Amino acid sequence: MRLARVAHSDGVSFVALEPDPAAPREKIVAVEIDQHPFGSPTYTGRKWPMADVRLLAPILPSKVICVGKNYVEHAREMGGEAPENPLIFMKPSTSVVGPNSPIKLPPNSERVDFEGELAAIIGQPCKDVPEARGTEVLLGYTIANDVTARDQQKADGQWTRAKGYDTFCPLGPWIDTEIDPSDLSLRTDLDGEVKQDGRTSQLVHGVGGLVSWVSRIMTLLPGDVILTGTPAGVGPMTDGQKVTVSIDGLGALTNPVQNA
Repeated sequence: MRLARVAHSDGVSFVALEPDPAAPREKIVAVEIDQHPFGSPTYTGRKWPMADVRLLAPILPSKVICVGKNYVEHAREMGGEAPENPLIFMKPSTSVVGPNSPIKLPPNSERVDFEGELAAIIGQPCKDVPEARGTEVLLGYTIANDVTARDQQKADGQWTRAKGYDTFCPLGPWIDTEIDPSDLSLRTDLDGEVKQDGRTSQLVHGVGGLVSWVSRIMTLLPGDVILTGTPAGVGPMTDGQKVTVSIDGLGALTNPVQNA
């Protein structure tokens, strides 16, 4: 199942996309889910053609937990080696935006980078999850861009300011509940030029292990998001550019870049 969150003439709804978002847009229908998509969703009976709705961030998390240096080559391009244990940090929920929403460049940063990532969405309250069950507590997967003010990251040492600006966590276009995340192609294009080209099989710490690690530190709630890390090739974006992160089976997340 592919789940989305859309704006329509009557407001905002969670929907299931049928028959398949890979089909031509004019053939896709957004079927309204009653209340929320967790557990066994029920439907209201309302539906809209995709032409009549706008895709939003597919989830509004209580928190976004990110994993740094989780691809060997990216760790090296950042000047070190991948850490033995997952290196985690957080983005505020206010950093989340959806497809086609602009990434706003803060005026006090001289370099803002893209970081294309696979995102895992928590599907149930959980704590101290065994690694073998890490993927069982997930609702599904989507695409993320862990936007980073690189100069501020280096200046501060800790990463909250550099990662936490409004619009610095694009998510979308939808959540896939069935995809196998173990070996997916992940690519980031800037104005059509490939900048990152990796595979999720290159993750140092896999999805199940990350869920387990984070859940031993904090309780995870339905809708919380774990960004699993970015492959090598991160780089700067400037006003007027367009960045697209694509992952096999999950589609593409595109956002324009604008000065704030």
